[in-house]
Amino acid sequence: MATITRENIGLLTDKLTVTLGKDDYFPAFEQSLKKYAKTVNIPGFRKGMVPSGVVKKMYGQSVFTEEILKTVEKELNGYMSKEQLDIFAQPLPLDSDARALDMNNLSDYAFAFEIGLKPDFTVNTNAINVTRYKINVTDEMVNEEINRLQIRNGKMTDPESVTSDDHVVNVDFKETDASGNVIEGGVTKSNSLLVKYFTEVIRKELQGKKKDDVLNIQLSTAFEPKEREWVISDLGLDKDNAADTEKTFQLTITKVGLIEKAELNEEFFNTVYAGREIKTEEAFRNEVKSEIEKYYAQQSSNQVHDQIYHHLVDHTSMEFPAGFLKRWLQNGGEKPKSAEEAEAEYPNFTNQLKWTLVTTKLVNENNITVDPSEIKEFAKEQIRGYMGGQDFGEAPWMDEYTNRMLQDQKFVENTYFQLQTTKLFQALETQVKAKEEAISAEAFAEKLHNHHH
Repeated sequence: MATITRENIGLLTDKLTVTLGKDDYFPAFEQSLKKYAKTVNIPGFRKGMVPSGVVKKMYGQSVFTEEILKTVEKELNGYMSKEQLDIFAQPLPLDSDARALDMNNLSDYAFAFEIGLKPDFTVNTNAINVTRYKINVTDEMVNEEINRLQIRNGKMTDPESVTSDDHVVNVDFKETDASGNVIEGGVTKSNSLLVKYFTEVIRKELQGKKKDDVLNIQLSTAFEPKEREWVISDLGLDKDNAADTEKTFQLTITKVGLIEKAELNEEFFNTVYAGREIKTEEAFRNEVKSEIEKYYAQQSSNQVHDQIYHHLVDHTSMEFPAGFLKRWLQNGGEKPKSAEEAEAEYPNFTNQLKWTLVTTKLVNENNITVDPSEIKEFAKEQIRGYMGGQDFGEAPWMDEYTNRMLQDQKFVENTYFQLQTTKLFQALETQVKAKEEAISAEAFAEKLHNHHH
């Protein structure tokens, strides 16, 4: 009868040795040879009529090796299941003292494996302290959003030249040298920009410009700071690289446009918020303010979740079987890695492992589940988002399209994980100790900007 011994060889690292006797593998080997003889095709013999000696001579050793390895795997998995070993990845084979497998020399064989055990740890979510920011929505913010909605739903006209900061210019960017000469092979890009995105000096220079007019700019001085970062990134440059921000470009105007803002009337109100029966400007302003408040409430909630995440990662003590995991990084993937590569990957790898272990524990403790119906509804919400947020009810094509999305296994797995994580953080949000702090939208945005996560 097969025997398995277990020996601790390091921190959370054990050695399992599986020893097989002749009776553990030989009956299965003989049975497999008989099955093989019935199905193998060998020239000169009818199928199923190949003499057993011929089959054994030609295929016996490979069948013998396969049966022994299958037996070892079965015994190993059975032992780990019985002992309820909670391990990382899969057991790693160790240099074994087993002699070369030989079907003509039946003997006892020993196979050794290294396993990495998952650590025991505790998580006390009631000890987590967070700050819940309450963003003050001002009249100025409401006015800015209404102006944005008016522009978004406005009508584009084609004036002959630029006469105000609200004009739009379609431009072609061509990188130049310091003298204004276009660099062959330099950065080129087309874009559409509001005149107000430029600095005051450039805005004045743009006044009266028409289609095909040209001007030269330097990125660092041509745009307001917020827009500059966006333009630099859109050009494929690095906003944090001083050399990139100092680059110069020739701008050729390809079109001048102006959006006539939509009027504040009932038609506009119902275009923006379909089905809400908004009839007055006051009611519309209240709805806009409510939507902004909902947005910032969600952003604030996300920020609480981020604080919870950092507390769980930074303050949950956990040990790992470092030697095993580094060897697994080297040999456990599709492509072997060097010891140096495994060493470099290890810190980030263990951070991911820690988060996986913590969330798995908390998901189980909080009984977080995701039903197939929730995944289906999530898919429908995505479709509605593609269609501009319209509710199509129980339209037959909606179910057909949804079912097609649910055939994508990757989509289902990603959605399951996303919904599970959302539910987990919503549960944890009710368990932690939160103090509320009022904050302006600008200060909140700066706080998010300065937090590199």
